[in-house]
Amino acid sequence: MHTIRLFLGQCPCSGSGPGIHPLVFLALVVGLWQLGRWIKRTAGKDGISLMNKIGKIGIVVLLVVVVAIVIIARQNKTASESQTISNNTGTGTDTTIPSDSNSVKPDSSQQTNKPLPRLVDLGAGKCIPCKMMAPILEELKEQYVGRMKVDFIDVWKNPDEAKKYNVKIIPTQIFYDPAGKELFRHEGFFSKEDILGKWKELGYDLTESANSSVHLSQIERWEPAHVDDRPHEQVCYMCDGDNNTKTLVVVKTDKGDVRLCSPHCYFVMYSCLTEDKTGFENKVSVTDWTTANLVSAVEAVFLYGQDETTGKPWTKTFVDQAGAVKEQAASGGNILTLEALQQKELSHRCGFCDRACYPQDAAEVIVDGSLHTWGCCSHCAMGVAARTGKDIEVHERDRLTGEPVTVKTLNGSVASLEPATAVAWFGMRKKPDNSWGSAGCFHQGFFTGVKNLKEWLKKNPHETGKLISIHQALADKMKLSPEQISKACKIGECSPK
Repeated sequence: MHTIRLFLGQCPCSGSGPGIHPLVFLALVVGLWQLGRWIKRTAGKDGISLMNKIGKIGIVVLLVVVVAIVIIARQNKTASESQTISNNTGTGTDTTIPSDSNSVKPDSSQQTNKPLPRLVDLGAGKCIPCKMMAPILEELKEQYVGRMKVDFIDVWKNPDEAKKYNVKIIPTQIFYDPAGKELFRHEGFFSKEDILGKWKELGYDLTESANSSVHLSQIERWEPAHVDDRPHEQVCYMCDGDNNTKTLVVVKTDKGDVRLCSPHCYFVMYSCLTEDKTGFENKVSVTDWTTANLVSAVEAVFLYGQDETTGKPWTKTFVDQAGAVKEQAASGGNILTLEALQQKELSHRCGFCDRACYPQDAAEVIVDGSLHTWGCCSHCAMGVAARTGKDIEVHERDRLTGEPVTVKTLNGSVASLEPATAVAWFGMRKKPDNSWGSAGCFHQGFFTGVKNLKEWLKKNPHETGKLISIHQALADKMKLSPEQISKACKIGECSPK
């Protein structure tokens, strides 16, 4: 049956879409059978030269082929017109739910005496975009009980339903008001945010009191659990970590010294600067690993190696070659100049904000199924979709446990999330004008669930911000203008916080 369906021109994801009419198909089969009989009789006649036989048979076959092409072309034109009608259904405000549509029973867990707006998704179990809709429908069912009814109808198992709902393409989502009147329909994949946005556009703001098992807005912290009483000079300008006296980097500026915990954080900062960086290295001092004394970066010698377990790079600085050679004998690694070290440190960049990053610390981002890049943080990884305008696949790790979190997008929305319980932390910090903004890439993260986030917050008492859905993390990036994207994560000038 599947082979015949394909021959008749029906796409497996097009519901009961038009193909070649069965009577036309039967006529073609009979015609071909009669043609075969005529060819056999003609070939067997005596008194006719072989060339004449071939000529007659060829002319007849050609005519049959032409007729078949004309019939199929006319049929395809009809199918195309039908498809156009299906795509232009519009809001369908004059359509109501079919009176006998209860032949497919709604989820009993959603039964209520109160009339509610209803979302009907018509799809199939093996249709790819339908599979992508499945977790979204489940979330809507769970989170909006008592606010909206959500029903799924498999039109392959229930083919008559496609006709009742006038569905030509799957998946199709149909929005009904509490009285059963159709308000809007959409064909193809539809993200959770877009569905809720459409309901709001239609006059139903379902987000105000959604009965969600996870109340995202309640998991927030606007004041640190413990006051950060570390002296200013002991806090890294970039990552807010502790400055190490053996790896400290100091940058001289007109507004004071900028102190960074390591050469890597220096290069992260360097990659974020928008000023003219000609001769910038002359402002930089690094710490000798042996004596803990500052030395000019342009005169220093660097020992560069990698952790044997994680592969993450490390850098040690020395005042001269002798010190570097001695440490190399004990720790391994390669001796580099500042220029060579800079090339290595800037070789991996974030696909969204272009800042330097280590792959071991970053999220892997696959663009359009082929191009591999990085996100310096989980939120910047989502921003790659906004910067490229392409579908992406993000492979991130839970900031507490290192467990994998995988996000796939489609047309600027989250198409799939593994695990489905994963959430995002939006690290925020109060600005001098008392407004709140991003706390920076080092303070963002994904978690496999709320439990892990809460545990991470206990271990990081200085963090402030709020929990948001990963859908929202992507939506926030997709709203950015090209100009905003070009300025993302840029410092502008190197000055103390």
